[in-house]
Parts: sequence; C-alpha cells; structure tokens
Amino acid sequence: MAPDYPGFGHSSAPAASEWSYTFDHLADVIDHLLDSLGRTRYAIYVNDYGAPVGFRLAVRHPDRITGIITQNGNAYEDGLTSFWSDLRKIWSNPSEADLAPLRANLTREATHWQYTDGVPDVSLVNPDKEALDQALLDRPGNEEIQLALFLNYATNVAAYPVWQEYLRTHQPPVLAVWGKNDAIFGPDGATAFTRDVKNAQVHLLDTGHFALETHRPAIAALTRTFLHSLPA
Repeated sequence: MAPDYPGFGHSSAPAASEWSYTFDHLADVIDHLLDSLGRTRYAIYVNDYGAPVGFRLAVRHPDRITGIITQNGNAYEDGLTSFWSDLRKIWSNPSEADLAPLRANLTREATHWQYTDGVPDVSLVNPDKEALDQALLDRPGNEEIQLALFLNYATNVAAYPVWQEYLRTHQPPVLAVWGKNDAIFGPDGATAFTRDVKNAQVHLLDTGHFALETHRPAIAALTRTFLHSLPA
C-alpha cells in the first residue's frame, strides 16, 4: 500500500488556508487510514517526505513496526547537505520576502534536477515521472501547500533526537538503501543508522535522490530479502 498524502498525487488537496499542512497532520491521516484498514503490524518503506511521516508512526506505535526500509529517507543531521542551508535560515525567520528560494524548488527545472542530479546515466530516468510530478505541482493552490510543508520541515529536524531514541530503544530491523550521490540527503544519513541500530543494513548505490528510477531491480531484491527475514 502506497497512499498519496493530502495535497499529493490524486488525493484531495484542500487549500492551505482550509487545512493545516504539517507533518504531524500527514502522519495523523496515515495513522487513521491504517486503523481503518485494521493494520496493526507492518513494515514501512520511507523516502524523502515519507521518512518524517513513517518515523512519527513508529514513535507513536513502536509495537506495530516490524521493519524499516529507508531509501534516501533521512533521520539524522548527518544526512542534511548544503541544499538545506537557505531553508535553515528561512525557518528562523519565515517572512514572505524570504520565500523566493523555496518557490524556486517548485519549478520544472528544479523537478528535473531532483530526478537527474547524481545519476550517471540519465537515460534510465523515465521523463514521464517528472512530467507528472510537475503537472501535479502546478495545480492551482499547490504552491502554497508545498511552501507550508517546506516551512514545517523544521519540525522534522527538531524531532531527529526523538526518532533516534526510538531506534536505540526498540532496535527495529533497518535496511538503508541510498542513492549515494543524493545532493539533498547525503550518504552519511544512511550510515548514521548504524550508530543506533545494531544490525542495520546499509547499501549505497551509484545514483541520486530517486534511486528507484535507475536501480529498481536492485532495490526490489534487497527489499524482498529484507522483508523475508522479518519475524512474522
């Protein structure tokens, strides 16, 4: 199951003035969805924004998590690259004048960069995927949704120590499979999991942020082996 969050994909997208777009609220939605489906034990696969949602669920319900697959899904300061420098400044003073760098991350050029930066062979990247992402980003009102989440991302960094304490205390099986050339969440974010989870598995792949675009068979094989190793 891979549901889209509110404001993403084909899920409903209430205006940012009508619904508070925070990572706490995104986690609430997924938590309620899982409850409605009667899912009380599950492994999670997290990437990018999926990490702050997934780790919130893990902290809330540590007994439910059978394993964590994190594919460029960050939980450590170690993984924050220079990409975040301007954002950190804005988090401390989010005035409208400061938001231009954030809006630049929503352009066609920025989306193309996210898909292709750090990828040795960009011909492996399906152009339809980034085109669809951009079409959804360009929907009326979506820019304000994305800006709200950019600003709220500061709450994720503040929560890193809580997530790390969960990892140390509960020792969930962890598979960190990472595009090592990711300029958003660097490879140090993958190896950091070994500090807190005794048997964490780390695989660094020669690709960028969206590692599945170029290394889907390899990641699928690693994921399948990992899931088969989990207790029932």
